[in-house]
Amino acid sequence: MGLSKLDVLYRRLLLTKLFIQGWGRPEDLKRIFEFRKVIGDRERCKDLVPKDYPVYIEKKEDHFDCQIHNGFFISPLEQLVPGILPPEAVKARFQFIIPKKWQKNKPVCIHLAGTGDHFFWRRRTLMARPMIKEAGMASVLLENPYYGYRKPKDQLRSSLKNVSDLFVMGGALILESAVLLHWLEREGYWPLGMTGISMGGYMASLAVTNWPKPIPLIPCLSWSTASSVFTKGVLSKAVNWRELEKQYAINSVYEDEILHLLEYCGADSFKMGQDFVKNSSGSLDSLDHLLEGFAVRHYPQHPKTFSPAVGEESRWHGMEVGTKKLTLLNGRHCLDTVPRTRQECAKRKESRSQSPLQRESLSFMKGVMDECTHMANFSLPVDPSMIIVVQAKEDAYVPRTGVLSLQQIWPGCEVRYLDGGHISAYLFKQNRFRQAIYDAFDIFLRKYSNFR
Repeated sequence: MGLSKLDVLYRRLLLTKLFIQGWGRPEDLKRIFEFRKVIGDRERCKDLVPKDYPVYIEKKEDHFDCQIHNGFFISPLEQLVPGILPPEAVKARFQFIIPKKWQKNKPVCIHLAGTGDHFFWRRRTLMARPMIKEAGMASVLLENPYYGYRKPKDQLRSSLKNVSDLFVMGGALILESAVLLHWLEREGYWPLGMTGISMGGYMASLAVTNWPKPIPLIPCLSWSTASSVFTKGVLSKAVNWRELEKQYAINSVYEDEILHLLEYCGADSFKMGQDFVKNSSGSLDSLDHLLEGFAVRHYPQHPKTFSPAVGEESRWHGMEVGTKKLTLLNGRHCLDTVPRTRQECAKRKESRSQSPLQRESLSFMKGVMDECTHMANFSLPVDPSMIIVVQAKEDAYVPRTGVLSLQQIWPGCEVRYLDGGHISAYLFKQNRFRQAIYDAFDIFLRKYSNFR
């Protein structure tokens, strides 16, 4: 299946850059990676957020179809990792969209925001209000750190200044989701579930790995890790690689100290990343062949890499599969594309001229992204059969090749595929996202009707 030309073209129309200030302070990265080891283990972090954590409703609005409650609380991350959040993001804000009359039970779904989804109006209009009309289901819309009211004053729109900001956002949302789930339980709402689109789907998935009970999860247009998003997807073109390479070259702490903090998906991703960037037809710009007819230069393409279970013995094995070579490298499967044409061979030769600094920076990015966003680095959700994943077949924002699938990480989950790419699914398939939410809640009710 090819990649969506609409996804590629849409991204090219946006001029904003990501991570314009670089990786973030090394000391912040160290604190984040150490804290990731805690929140990656449900047993270790189950008591981090008290069940009676204070939540406040400051305003109630009555509308023709629903009630809207505006609330806030202090992010637990500020207490657990002091100073890691920007001051503007310490207060977590949310809207609670409630039907005027409940149909059956009091179901509530928490929606986490996708990239660029500031404030609440988009989720309220496209998801929450239709869900009240269609299913009588309430919604909680939590505002992400770095977005809307929680956006730092010196941040341009949705452009996170540092790579570390994305990891801080994820850690905060895991804890903040737990605050809301505890609060909703105290208030008597049930059943509870979580969803999100694009980045919101990643964040909702991370939050559910830490919840100690079965819960419906519906991640839409997201996958098992964000590393492919920023190293192979169309968003890789928006990354400020020049600044990242410069900082990586100047400050030895990234290689000498931070690299050693990366665990299973992280450190191994860095090592195999060095190999596949070095030996493949790989560069960031594997998507340019889609832009024939547009004024774009052409680059070679990454190979595909797969990670098997932990603990496999380190060894080399190779076998030919059609025109591809399946290799086991240091306990990791690598699906290496064998060049079939003179043009592909030329592209591989061109990629080898990439500087060692570019290769190492790309590998380090893959490593740190996998460390903090790879679902295999977090606990298995209590009941993966409560999970319905909705993906776009031609998604150029969230490449699925070369990474573990969610079915491998969460055995028993369901994956539904939509025709088209990321942008067309977001614009025209919101009803499919909502249907997946209703179906996941129905599965939960059939299995856990007496579980409250």
